[in-house]
Amino acid sequence: MKRVVSVSLGASKRDHRIEVELLGEKCLIERIGTDGDLGRAVALIKKLDGQVDAFGMGGIDLYVQAGGKRYILREARQLAEAAKVTPILDGTGLKNTLERKAVLYLDQVYGLKIKGASVLMVCAADRFGMAETFAALGAKLTLGDFIFTIGLPLPLYSLQALGKVAAVLAPIMTQLPIKYLYPTGPDQERTVRRGEQYFRQNSIIAGDFHIIRRYLPDGLQDKVVVTNTVTESDILWLEQKGARLLVTTTPEFAGRSFGTNVMEALLVALSGQQNAGLSAEQYEVLLDRLDFKPRVVELGSPKSS
Repeated sequence: MKRVVSVSLGASKRDHRIEVELLGEKCLIERIGTDGDLGRAVALIKKLDGQVDAFGMGGIDLYVQAGGKRYILREARQLAEAAKVTPILDGTGLKNTLERKAVLYLDQVYGLKIKGASVLMVCAADRFGMAETFAALGAKLTLGDFIFTIGLPLPLYSLQALGKVAAVLAPIMTQLPIKYLYPTGPDQERTVRRGEQYFRQNSIIAGDFHIIRRYLPDGLQDKVVVTNTVTESDILWLEQKGARLLVTTTPEFAGRSFGTNVMEALLVALSGQQNAGLSAEQYEVLLDRLDFKPRVVELGSPKSS
């Protein structure tokens, strides 16, 4: 049996454990939250290193990307370096493959036309593959990277503009503790009023679910939400907020959609390779074999696909 463990800086109340069979292989998938405690996460990775087939790095990215440059997060490096034997994945490989495919699926298969649609990417540097695909299909982008990370009232309207501003600010921001940039632990359950007008001005809200949840205003009337890492209670919460369509870029397992870090770790475990990541072509092959498709839920309706 393949065992994949996501060690997350997120809330432990969202922990989950399931067994599935994929490509003829039984897989045990676990998500263990450490409530924002970096030291606890490092200790857990060291404890399980060599005993599992792959780690996911949850609640933090190893790096963010803008303007063709990668900026490594200091605390994420500490997590990555804690694993000496077992590969550890932060989901970046799938954000650059599966999430691109998800946007294309919405446009070309599901029929949600992206050209001309107004899209709020709450953090494009975190999901550059998704952002680039929205842009390539002709969406009107609003990028909330600086609004929803450091509270800087600076909406951006192109990936080129993001690259220019990131060149100045990202080297400083990535040295900060992750708790100042992204909700971890109990903060994932707390709402902050910020950037409400950008949620209301755009028809599609896209990006990391914990950022969306933290800053979402009272109503999401008739909005489309493109995200991942949602539980059944999260879906009910979005429905109560008035959203009409939920799209998760990762498929459903036992009532929830896991994060890209979990799914990337799962693919690496299934591949049998011991390196910390596969090529884009290798991910594409595995995704096609597994027939992973986005999860589309029509809220307020029993229909889903």
